[in-house]
Amino acid sequence: MNLISQQIAPTVRQAFRGLPHRSRRSWNNTDLRAQSDAYRGTGGCSEENGDCGFRPAFRDDDTGIIYRARFLDGRLAPFHLLDGLPDEVVVTRTETGRVIAVKGSLVSGFVRLGRFYTRDEAAAAVSETVPCAA
Repeated sequence: MNLISQQIAPTVRQAFRGLPHRSRRSWNNTDLRAQSDAYRGTGGCSEENGDCGFRPAFRDDDTGIIYRARFLDGRLAPFHLLDGLPDEVVVTRTETGRVIAVKGSLVSGFVRLGRFYTRDEAAAAVSETVPCAA
């Protein structure tokens, strides 16, 4: 763990206290916003790591399947968005298709060069080793 990761880890853990544990309960857009807020400034957000080749995605820890973040119409999204996720991971949707809640086993993160990175892993990679566009 690098110095930046050591400094942010306690803050991030504190911010996530009370948020859903992957195996405990479903989660929603409010939780997703809290995750993004907790990682802002660390490299664990889309706007901070996109130039490094990271693309927002989700992994279902129950199945290992990775889903790229998409808009409701199926287009790839440049940030984390629940609306484009498939029914397999959605717990509740509105009549218009908007996602209200997803499975607790879903983890937000990023895909880069075919590999899934959690937000922690992406933040560490951005701060340590990943060459980013200038």
